[in-house]
Amino acid sequence: MFVDQVTVEVQAGKGGDGMVAFRHEKFVPFGGPAGGDGGRGGSIIFYVDEGLRTLMDFRYQRHFKAKSGGNGQGKQMYGRKAEDMRVAVPAGTTVTDADSHELIGDLTHPGEELVVARGGRGGRGNVHFVSPKNTAPEIAENGEPGVHRYVQLELKVLADVGLVGFPSVGKSTLLSVVTSAKPKIAAYQFTTLVPNLGMVKLDDGNDFVMADLPGLIEGASTGVGLGIQFLRHVERTRVILHLVEMDPDDGREPIDDYHQIRQELATYDDTILQRPQLVVATKLDLPGAQERFETFKAQLLEEGVKAEDIYEISSITHTGVQELMRATSVALQSAPAFAPKSETAVDYQYLADADKIKVERDDDGTFILSGKALERAFAMANLDHDDGVVRFARQLRRLGVDDALREAGAEQGDMVAIDDFTFEFVE
Repeated sequence: MFVDQVTVEVQAGKGGDGMVAFRHEKFVPFGGPAGGDGGRGGSIIFYVDEGLRTLMDFRYQRHFKAKSGGNGQGKQMYGRKAEDMRVAVPAGTTVTDADSHELIGDLTHPGEELVVARGGRGGRGNVHFVSPKNTAPEIAENGEPGVHRYVQLELKVLADVGLVGFPSVGKSTLLSVVTSAKPKIAAYQFTTLVPNLGMVKLDDGNDFVMADLPGLIEGASTGVGLGIQFLRHVERTRVILHLVEMDPDDGREPIDDYHQIRQELATYDDTILQRPQLVVATKLDLPGAQERFETFKAQLLEEGVKAEDIYEISSITHTGVQELMRATSVALQSAPAFAPKSETAVDYQYLADADKIKVERDDDGTFILSGKALERAFAMANLDHDDGVVRFARQLRRLGVDDALREAGAEQGDMVAIDDFTFEFVE
């Protein structure tokens, strides 16, 4: 089965906690603080594996969790850094955040890597909080939580040339003739259910990758038939070979097929029609096909299609095939590279609101605080010691929590909650 779109959950490792500790060696009466830092948590890293062609592996594993960093120890000993988790993906994989629709990265080259969830940094031990006013601080940080998110992986086939056209126009047959690929070929529509790739090798050394994309029909750009499921694979191709069959008995007009496929391509992504496109009339070995081609060619010329962009072939007799491949190679040499379109724009408002302090009030009258920066500060606060509690109170004031509570109507003595931690609001 060909899998080209999947959503997975990634959880980077938490940083190790910092340590509150003091030196107690003999003959060291004023040893001072000696708590070490925690180690960094492991990150989730996607990398390109040349041996993969689909996202099939993600059907069976959709949750990835890296290990947490080691906690700091006494005598200023640091915690161990956790190993990163590396996950293989095929070339051509686009990674986006499933919630914000932010593009995280595009993996196209062998060995290319992308950090999709960064591990939390280790918390600092009390050796970092010494000051002239507090020479023995009982302050340490907990490790920073690792990034947790859902990401969408979308595979867009990496091919230089894409074959498009209605079902059964001869795309798979042409691919099997010019490459060593073995696509399924049969006398019924939608024989091809997955994109097939093949390497075209020419005598002049100008080799290129060709993709046979599943047949399109009217309404494909809106999901009809195999539809948009495979239209995405046209995005990375630099040259389009538009195949139109000349079979007199197919019950359709070639010029109508030509217009319909172009309409579906333009509806999906208007940049597709900006790249070089060669019109290829197929099945010229059939009786009456040549006459039909002459009419079709005249209609194309009348619409402004250049004569040098129109070709006639028979994949059965191999007539015109080599000439078409040479012309395709020439078109590739000057064809620009197109970045795949982003189906969903980044919601910048969503990103801008991420660090705002949000105040809500529950049925019991307790004020509930939330916000990315606030939740991060709370997760890293070590409240086991009085010094740590005082430091956390200062952090809340710097984040604007006091002002936000007053605006929400909080008064002296009201209860305030952050996650499972509850305290009393004091003016």
